[in-house]
Amino acid sequence: MTRRCALYSLLTLTPASLLFAKVITDYDHQADFSRYHTYSWIKVQAQDPLWDSRIKRAVEAQLSLKGWQQVPSGGDTDLTAIGSTHNQQSMQTLYNGMGGGWGWRRFGGGTGMATTTVQNIPVGRLLVDVFDGKSKQLVWRGISTDTLAGNPEKNEKKLRKGVAQMFKNFPPPSKG
Repeated sequence: MTRRCALYSLLTLTPASLLFAKVITDYDHQADFSRYHTYSWIKVQAQDPLWDSRIKRAVEAQLSLKGWQQVPSGGDTDLTAIGSTHNQQSMQTLYNGMGGGWGWRRFGGGTGMATTTVQNIPVGRLLVDVFDGKSKQLVWRGISTDTLAGNPEKNEKKLRKGVAQMFKNFPPPSKG
């Protein structure tokens, strides 16, 4: 009985945990990324202003590794980075006394109790957009989402990790 409860709890919690720590990227497949080498910032904004410079540094570090250089204005590309946080609700239901024998399995019931608790989990989201400097058209977008800790240092580490994963395959292959 206890093994079933533990297995059921594990199976119900696993899908919720997969919602976090994910990165999605997309790009304009017609854009020629081989002609982009510089960038200028349009905007960096987070709900907490202390995070503006952290986000900027994390993105700049990854672009530097790709050989891109920042210029004050007029870059081959223009960048925006928007950081936000929200609460994701997670429900956990624990069953106690599921009944015994065939009654529970066969008839879908038994004498038991279920207790559901709701937990608010803080989630951070970073959206980075890259626009063509001349046409001003969006050519690349990266989104990183992860659960947040109560510790700013841990969250900054998650930010750097998420941004590194976001730019792992950047720039995309050039057309042609």
